[in-house]
Amino acid sequence: MTEMMRAIVLDGPGGPDALQIRDVPRPPVEPGQVLVRVEAFGLNRSELHFRQGLGSFGSFPRVPGIEATGVVVDAPGGEFAPGTQVGALMGGMGRTIDGGYAEYVAVPATSVVAFTSDLAWAVLGAVPEMLQTAHGSLTTGVDAQPGDTLLIRGGTSSIGLALAVLGKQRGLTVLSTTRNPGRAAVLEAAGVEHVIIDDGDIAAKVRQIVPGGVSGAVELVGTPTLRDTLRATAVHGTVCFTGMLSNQWTVPDFYPIDFLPNGVRLTAYSGEASDLPAEVLQHFLDAVASGAATLPIGRVYAFDDIVQAHTDMENGAVAGKLVVTTR
Repeated sequence: MTEMMRAIVLDGPGGPDALQIRDVPRPPVEPGQVLVRVEAFGLNRSELHFRQGLGSFGSFPRVPGIEATGVVVDAPGGEFAPGTQVGALMGGMGRTIDGGYAEYVAVPATSVVAFTSDLAWAVLGAVPEMLQTAHGSLTTGVDAQPGDTLLIRGGTSSIGLALAVLGKQRGLTVLSTTRNPGRAAVLEAAGVEHVIIDDGDIAAKVRQIVPGGVSGAVELVGTPTLRDTLRATAVHGTVCFTGMLSNQWTVPDFYPIDFLPNGVRLTAYSGEASDLPAEVLQHFLDAVASGAATLPIGRVYAFDDIVQAHTDMENGAVAGKLVVTTR
């Protein structure tokens, strides 16, 4: 008899109500894969893009979700013991294979990172993709070093808040933007030393605080603010293009010698599970458990509230990471 599970299925692009909760067969697991009982999953902007039909990745019908957190049920290849706590992320999840918006998910073993923690699943569910992206943006993207200055463009997003937390841990001076003055306290609580109200033209404001320009910047808003972010950055500084909160992905009529300030470096970051070392995940979870680091969770939703969760994500109604628990 086929074992069933509850899953959130997207038959094609649409609004939040296109996400349908259904009973579907539990996925089979083959050697090289890991079957995970999902306890919680975080919401990500790329899932919003996928639901809206933006970009060229993925196919329908599909269970969305580029990450999930839970417990190993089976790993036929022996990569992980049953009962191991894991985060699963990327590797085609929610795009070319069914993803984490379900009670169970079967993923490549290479997409799984193990950890041990007594934190609640609602907390753990916020971490994998958010930490992978923030850690990679700081290390691979910006190569941030203690004492550096860091500008986060799009600071009240989940990645922006995670960058602030990691930046503070690494001994950086953190500047971060928000369009909403009422959210300044959220940024300060995450470790931001200088909150900048973003009116679309902040380079001069940044240089009032750091006259030579910041040594590194992470661009999360996207192409509409990229040019201004580059101009807030010092000669030999680095801007890492990581996010597209604006949903604008390309620069029209890009002319590099005019667009790029002299000596300012532009790079990008998008990572996989292999870019989140298990020791980095474990260290961060331990720091959260001890109170040495804060976790920017905006709101936790029940599985049945997925439409409301996506509505809030689309409207930017909540600052911080949105998490859904499965039970």
